[in-house]
Amino acid sequence: MLSRLCRLPLRRLHHSPAFLMKRKFGDFSSPPPPSDNKPEQQAPAHLEAQASDSAKRQAIRATTPPVIAAARTRRQAVMADSAVFTDQSIPLNAVEAQLKGLLVDVAEYINKSQEAAEAEKEGKNVNEPVILRWAGGWVRDKLLGTESHDIDVAINNMTGEAFALRLRDYCDADPAHRERHSIGPADVGNLHKIARNPDKSKHLETTTIKLFGLDVDFVNLRKETYTEDSRNPQVEFGTAEEDALRRDATVNALFYNLHTGKVEDFTGGMKDMDRKLIRTPLEPLQTFMDDPLRVLRLIRFASRLGFTIDEEAKAVMGDERVLEALKLKISRERIGVELEKMLKGPDPLSALTYINDLSLYHTLFTDSSRPDFPRPPLTSWPIAYQTLHSLSTTLATPGSIYSLLVTSPESAYFAWNLAALVPFAPLPDDPPLKGGKPAPPLATQAAREGYRAPNKLTDVITASHRHRQAILAMRDLVVRPAASDEGKKMERDRLGMKIREWDSRPGVGANWRLQVLYAVLVDVAERTSGEEGKETVEDVLKEWQAFLDHLVEMDLMDAPSVKRIIDGKQLAAALGVKPGKWMGQALEVVMAWQLRNPTVGDPEGAVEEVRKRKEELGIK
Repeated sequence: MLSRLCRLPLRRLHHSPAFLMKRKFGDFSSPPPPSDNKPEQQAPAHLEAQASDSAKRQAIRATTPPVIAAARTRRQAVMADSAVFTDQSIPLNAVEAQLKGLLVDVAEYINKSQEAAEAEKEGKNVNEPVILRWAGGWVRDKLLGTESHDIDVAINNMTGEAFALRLRDYCDADPAHRERHSIGPADVGNLHKIARNPDKSKHLETTTIKLFGLDVDFVNLRKETYTEDSRNPQVEFGTAEEDALRRDATVNALFYNLHTGKVEDFTGGMKDMDRKLIRTPLEPLQTFMDDPLRVLRLIRFASRLGFTIDEEAKAVMGDERVLEALKLKISRERIGVELEKMLKGPDPLSALTYINDLSLYHTLFTDSSRPDFPRPPLTSWPIAYQTLHSLSTTLATPGSIYSLLVTSPESAYFAWNLAALVPFAPLPDDPPLKGGKPAPPLATQAAREGYRAPNKLTDVITASHRHRQAILAMRDLVVRPAASDEGKKMERDRLGMKIREWDSRPGVGANWRLQVLYAVLVDVAERTSGEEGKETVEDVLKEWQAFLDHLVEMDLMDAPSVKRIIDGKQLAAALGVKPGKWMGQALEVVMAWQLRNPTVGDPEGAVEEVRKRKEELGIK
């Protein structure tokens, strides 16, 4: 069906697409103009196209599915004072204007290029002219005053690949075309076809090409039909309205018509933009049952844009039917993609708050293959993520807890993952595996199986869990030592060697700083919540700040990166013995000596320290 549609000839326009699109589109009920079938007296092509489109719309309305009819009724109140074809324009920057001019001319080129073929077929007009719209995120972002480098082009009557190929034809057909649009050698990139991939939310094949430095995707307008057991819809050509209704949110369902230069709004998205509201075009429960991933997408857009989610949608986002569909229909990889975008976005606090308030936690952070996977209590969880938000914003001053422990965008993302997993901290570990090897912590399992966290992240999660008690013990040693331990906090080697132990796995980058941050968040949640939680967040954080200030004073924040003053072979030669198993422990003795003597550059003192302990180290 799709390929047949794409081969149909296109009628030449005697008026520009801009003239066609500037007409009153709401008057599609008008009958087509009479014709006596004489070519010289035929109605102009734009009127033929309008009449043809009117007939199509009447036919569509006659067979409109109940869900779309209900959606139209539902949004009448929203759009009572609105028009589908608005007067809202969008200011374009120079590159966008250049791209728009090129695409409009390509559409006209396609229409005109069919004239000869159509004439050979005795003037039979079986298709409408090409109409191009920029869709979705670009429209939303531009209306919000944000620049976007990704543009989706929706085409009314041909596939993205077919249009992109004709675009290349246009650029190559006449040097004047390139000159007209100032197309340089590198302005038109290679054409790439992106195959349909439902697991990554690609329900239809698209074609992408780099134009004037912008990433441009071409795809036809489409409608989608879902079955009960899959989020992967049946996809076919559709109208602009059907394409808008299939989208996850009204603010993502806006079109910018390239021929009129105006915004088209089939779902009330413009009003929702004004109200800063995330709302579904169709009835929410049906929307989420069709594709439960939309639950997470709405949370992501709300947290990214600073909008609120429509109450009608919120009321069903945590519905048991939706949660069950989320488990059955959505791959854990896709859940991971959405969570990553939330936690890397501008407001992860809002995202985690929605997850908590909508009762999504145990659906996301779990091992769905284990029916008995523990469901930790969430009573104190908000304290943890709210504390991280405070640490990363108002309390993030030079030398503060956050500034010392979170040192890169990646570690910031990891920090929010750790905050999300705080509820698992007090739960007991699973029994050891066969052979006695410790089972992965439940938090690690929830991240790995729940949203396919990568190994680098799960290594940090595992280390954070396993070292938490040791970190708490060191904090107590520094901040509130027993009388007999008062001097130990000044032992630079004692503290430094522990830090190196936490960060010791080669190639893993377990990141001891993030492990400390996890200990901070768990400590705050445990000591400030419940009936016995009489301490304040500020009091708990003061202790951790004092601990870190002490490590800074002792110059131990970079202890894991200190290089040994002497290597194993050099040490063996200095001792006059052969290398052996003893070397690992001996080099630890060397490092401890270095930490006690940070200003000494001669390794002789370290060698002497090892020599004194030859018998203890098994050196022969």
